[in-house]
Amino acid sequence: MHKLKKYPNRRLYNTTESKYVTIDDVRDIITKGESIEVVDSKDDEDITRSVLLQILAEQESSGHGTVLTNRVIEQMIRFYGDQLGAVAARYIEQSVVTFLNHQDQMRAHLKQLNDLNPMNMMKQVFDPPAPTPKKPE
Repeated sequence: MHKLKKYPNRRLYNTTESKYVTIDDVRDIITKGESIEVVDSKDDEDITRSVLLQILAEQESSGHGTVLTNRVIEQMIRFYGDQLGAVAARYIEQSVVTFLNHQDQMRAHLKQLNDLNPMNMMKQVFDPPAPTPKKPE
């Protein structure tokens, strides 16, 4: 997990790597599958969620495609203060985890199918293996 500090001048410092980073650098860290924790330098308040929401908003506005539609965002706003809000949060999180697991399974299945592709098999048959270097005697 990368631990970051946000300073009053809005700069982010990655204490894990001992260097200043941009919001794009933080997005890259997350894209690589790593987690972050961001605290305010003045009072050590955890502000991770606000930074994550900022990254999400920037992704949406920079033309990367919409993941959260307006309808979904509106409904999420309605969950706040609703008695079922906590249930909805757990449901959404579990749904995303399940989706990611299925995505990984699908990728593995497609890789297996690609390995069974007749053209790949023919290539293996007709392409001679690389010669192994002989050991000096």
